[in-house]
Amino acid sequence: MQERKTKKFAVLSLSMLFAGMTVLTACSSDKKEQAGQSAAPASSSAPAKAGNLKVEIWDRGNPPDGVTITNSFLTNFVKENFGKPNNINVEFVPVLRSEEVPKLNILMASNTDVPDLVITYDKGTFSKYATQGGLTDVSDLLKQYGPNVTKLLGPEILSVGQYKGKQYAIPAKRAETGKYASFVRQDWLDKLNLQAPKTTDELYNVLKAFKEKDPGQTGGKVIPLGMSIAPAQYEPIIWSFIGNMSDQERFEKTQIREIPMLDPGFKEAIRFMNKLYNEGLMSPDFALDSKKETLTKAISNGKVGFFSEDTINIFYNDGTYDALKKNVPSALLTPVDAYTNKDGKHTKPLDAPNGMYIMIPKSSKNAVEAVKYLDWMATGDNLLTMLKGVKGQNYNLDANGIPAVIEKMDDKVKNNTFSGGDMGILANGLVLDTQERTDAAFIKNFPERYQSDVNKVLKFAVTDGIKQIVSPSPIEAENKYGTTLSAKEEELIVKATMAKPDKFDSVFDSMMSGYMSSGGQAIADERKAAWKEMQTK
Repeated sequence: MQERKTKKFAVLSLSMLFAGMTVLTACSSDKKEQAGQSAAPASSSAPAKAGNLKVEIWDRGNPPDGVTITNSFLTNFVKENFGKPNNINVEFVPVLRSEEVPKLNILMASNTDVPDLVITYDKGTFSKYATQGGLTDVSDLLKQYGPNVTKLLGPEILSVGQYKGKQYAIPAKRAETGKYASFVRQDWLDKLNLQAPKTTDELYNVLKAFKEKDPGQTGGKVIPLGMSIAPAQYEPIIWSFIGNMSDQERFEKTQIREIPMLDPGFKEAIRFMNKLYNEGLMSPDFALDSKKETLTKAISNGKVGFFSEDTINIFYNDGTYDALKKNVPSALLTPVDAYTNKDGKHTKPLDAPNGMYIMIPKSSKNAVEAVKYLDWMATGDNLLTMLKGVKGQNYNLDANGIPAVIEKMDDKVKNNTFSGGDMGILANGLVLDTQERTDAAFIKNFPERYQSDVNKVLKFAVTDGIKQIVSPSPIEAENKYGTTLSAKEEELIVKATMAKPDKFDSVFDSMMSGYMSSGGQAIADERKAAWKEMQTK
């Protein structure tokens, strides 16, 4: 799974603060007295001989002054509150985030240098090591040493980390499954006396008006629809053309990236993109913008009228919306749910219920310590500290018991939560006892000026959402051909979109034929067999 830039917020357990609430955390120490609070006690007495535990941590190359990735408030918090009570020496092993999969492959091959706990968002990497016997089956270890982990994640999440009935990974839990959101320049709509689009047809008319009348006075540089060759921009269009189908049809027609490419609607979606491109309604250089850098710059400079993005990315401090407001103070973005299918539904994909895969290599001699560490993380307020830092310094609880970040704090206090998103690995997003409260907690991570819009985005992102259907066994052809087919899919989208309208069918059909012969047919065949197997269990 491609990791989005969305920051990861942890799930916490606040049962001691308010009844009926469970909080987890994923992805964010100094000494106990420095934390100003005590951690949950260890679940087992310290062994006579000190144990050892090596934990992978992603290095994003952005430590604040006086802090390193392996020597921070949170790393010391873990050592003081988990390591010492359990007589376990905890060592954090940094791995560059940008190189995590290649580096993990090297570490796994070494056997001796690999950490006891390794992590990845890449489903194919997990599947590869599960099928090759490179991972520890933690089924019994979870029963004996991980009751809090089991309770926190539940059977649905844990099942994602199973292969042939054995638990080879502990998947993180995702709090927010909304994946994409769309935004329109409200000030442009107001200037043209137009309503926010609520259907694909209405959106098309709005885009034409933006091009013809240039309400942003861009001097002819207006980009009605901001586009890149990144999934957040083109997938919302594709899914609005996918037809209604049974779970079996959707599972069997799905290829890489969970897109039902074999449904006729996929071709019609690309045909629509071809129309937008040839009418000058789309970013002209989208094919060269795989990292969204050109698109982000165009949005920030006030050239783009409508675009889709990974849910709430634009709302972070000093993010895209802030940059737009700095360059065009009168600019106003409004979240909209514009794409509709033939039945008027706002069909869109949802994220998988899990986040990263947490794994213990088969070569590890410290699997017990690894599971104990995860269970400690799921206990008491440990994840709350890893995510939010110190109560009264980094956060306070509002009247509803929801953690809210203190906006004004000095740099030393800010550093309390450095790398928290990469240490609280059991969950992606803060999860409370109801989705409404979970959303409320999530919203508080954003500047107050944007919180109303974030609330709208969270609702739009799940409206008519389509859940992924998870195969109980890896689709081997996806692992084998995934890299090649990802490139083929992008090439198909680019070339078919940019083709002359009268050449569209021939270009699309030729590119799809090449895709299928490069591994797509193998995936389709294996998925049909996998569905039959799923029905017999």
